[in-house]
This record gives sequence, C-alpha cells and structure tokens, in this order.
Amino acid sequence: MAALVNEKARMVSNEPVGPRLHLMALESPKIAAAVLPGQFVHMKVPGAEQHILRRPFSVYAADSNRGILEILYQEIGSLTRFMPGIVEGEFETIGPVGNGWSGERRFSEGSATHALLVGGGVGAAPLFMLAQALHAKGCPTDVVLGAQTFDALVARTRYQQAMGVEPCCATDDGSYGRAGFCTSLVEERLADGCLIDGVPYDYLAVCGPEPLMRIVANMGCSHGVYTEVSMEKRMACGIGACLSCVVDTTGGKRRSCVDGPVFDASEIVW
Repeated sequence: MAALVNEKARMVSNEPVGPRLHLMALESPKIAAAVLPGQFVHMKVPGAEQHILRRPFSVYAADSNRGILEILYQEIGSLTRFMPGIVEGEFETIGPVGNGWSGERRFSEGSATHALLVGGGVGAAPLFMLAQALHAKGCPTDVVLGAQTFDALVARTRYQQAMGVEPCCATDDGSYGRAGFCTSLVEERLADGCLIDGVPYDYLAVCGPEPLMRIVANMGCSHGVYTEVSMEKRMACGIGACLSCVVDTTGGKRRSCVDGPVFDASEIVW
C-alpha cells in the first residue's frame, strides 16, 4: 500500500445525478496518481465545522493525467445533506486509504480468469475502477448492478461506456431491468457458470448494503468462487489508531480502514 498523502483537494464540480445522489469532482493530483481500485479518501468537509472528524468516501473514478478524483455520494446524514450546497472550497484529504480489490493482481497472476462484479446502490462506485482495470487487461468481466429505481442506477452508463456492454441491472420497483433484487441475477449467473470458452467465474467482488453483500458472498462461497467484499464502516481517524471501524472476522477483529475495506468474504463473521 502506498504511503498516505495529506492533500488539500479543490472542488471542481458538485452536481446532482439522481435521487439524493451527487457526483463531486476534486482536484487532488497526488492522490489521483496513487489511488487503486477499492481504496478511499478521508476528508474534512469545508464549512461543516460542527463535524470535527473527517469522513470516508469511496473513490468512484480517478484521472491521473488531470489530477481529478470523483466521489459519488448519497444524502444520508446531516453532513451529506449539507454537501450538495457546497459550491467551492478545499477539502482536507488523506488518501489513498486502505487495501483495495485484488482482482487485477489475481488476473495478472493467472488465478482470476473470469470476473463477476456486483454493485448495489452507491456500492457501484467502489467497483468502477476495478471494472476499468480488468477490462483494460483483457479479463472477461460481467457486471450486475441493483438500485431501488431506474433513476438511482446512476453508474449504469459509465459502466457501459467503460466495458463496451451494458451491465445487467435490477430495480426494486421494476422500472428498469429485472424487477426485484439483483441477487436473482447473481444466482442465475453463478448457477449457469456463464462459461466463456469453458471457464466459469473464479473471482467475485461485491459492494453495497451489508445484507446484499452477505447474500452474494454466501452465493459465491457455495459455488466455490473466490469472493471479496468491501466492508465500509463509519470511522474516526482513518489510519488504524482509534479502532472505531472494526470488522468481525474469523481471525478476530480487524480494522476496516487499514486492514480493509476489502476483505476475503470467507473471513467475515456476518
């Protein structure tokens, strides 16, 4: 893992992209050049002095040439409800933090030859750079996305542009793709094997609400597919000192910030 950078990231844009969903672009050259798929940044939001602690945000995309990071965030608590009103400013930012997805390395080593990526809601964002990297290296990769409504499938077009094919989608209300949860799409693909030249899935990555990750992780493990999950937690320090973001694993309590956020799903005690 690269050394952490403490950088003042200048906001470039902050636009609504869906229901309570916003895409923020930040000029952060050092972090943009170093961030790997699945890592995150820990930011202090300007103008929100009542929130004295930094907050973690997954990196959606990074352009090292332009020095730009993109953050897809959802209005959930008081801080994220405050953020859409920010029109300019600098974010005190630490990053890139954590251990990311191993899919790209596994493909290079030959232990991953056919990947399935599953993103639920804003969980589509931390998987996007992984999809880009696997596609660029020539790893056959399928993507399944789920959201409550069509308007909330805000990453669908970006995935289609990056992968050259539209991801398989499901919406809770049936407004686009499969009606219901995306887990049915995952189960079908794992059950069928989705063979490409006789090669079944051997790598599965999932990010989203914890119940979704638990279900998909169990599916992957039952089909003998190596599976990774991104265990995103609320945290205070972001550097492994405060122990506020612990995850229960078969090897004991581990810190989401520096031991994760990506973990081998078979090690998680749900």
